[in-house]
Amino acid sequence: MTHQIKLTHVDLDYFVYSLRSQSLRSAVFNLAVGGKMYKAAGDVAAVKALSDINLEINEGDRIALVGHNGSGKTTLLKVIAGIYHPTRGELHIDGDITSMIAINAGIDMEATGLRNIHKLGLMRRLPRKVIDSRVDAIAEFSGLGDFLHLPVRTYSAGMLARLMFSVATEFEADILVLDEWLSAGDADFVKKAGQRMQKMVEEAKIVVLATHDHDLVKRVCNRVCELQAGRIAFLGSTEDWLAYRETQAA
Repeated sequence: MTHQIKLTHVDLDYFVYSLRSQSLRSAVFNLAVGGKMYKAAGDVAAVKALSDINLEINEGDRIALVGHNGSGKTTLLKVIAGIYHPTRGELHIDGDITSMIAINAGIDMEATGLRNIHKLGLMRRLPRKVIDSRVDAIAEFSGLGDFLHLPVRTYSAGMLARLMFSVATEFEADILVLDEWLSAGDADFVKKAGQRMQKMVEEAKIVVLATHDHDLVKRVCNRVCELQAGRIAFLGSTEDWLAYRETQAA
């Protein structure tokens, strides 16, 4: 099977259904950073977050989505991950996606760490046998030991981060979608977390990474897609992007 992501003339609009309150007006203007706001009908306003996105990502690509805050890179990442659906255009994906966006989503603070491992695995549509086979590895990597039998609400922030990272990175990915480079927990955990992330990137068929870290782009990615105001401003190799940035800075 050949893995691929293809977006054709993709638009994404956010709709706000009342502009009468000051708070909603503020929400619209906050959304509008980097995009275009237009009046749809009556009190309905819309923000065009993505406009005419044409992007093909093929097996072997490690592509960075870059741009200023509000440029649309995280929005585009969420479209690829299936969190948002395009308002117009087509999205075609060959391969199973593992999304590392908002990895704390779905946590049950009253449940034990072990119960949360099973819940999060089921949310990823993994068979129970697969989840059961990975529990010991997750427990070992997280280093939480007997704490896994306690409610997550008793965990420190660092312990919770270690649990969530360990679950999110335990299962293999055909297509890996990342919003910034994941690391978690205390200083001792960060090193092995970084090593695991590197291994996942190396083994995935496709990697899509939204980031502000240009050194990371140079180290990990072979292609770059730069967004401005919800549109693609640059698409090409990392080497060509670095040259493009030099011309823009001149």
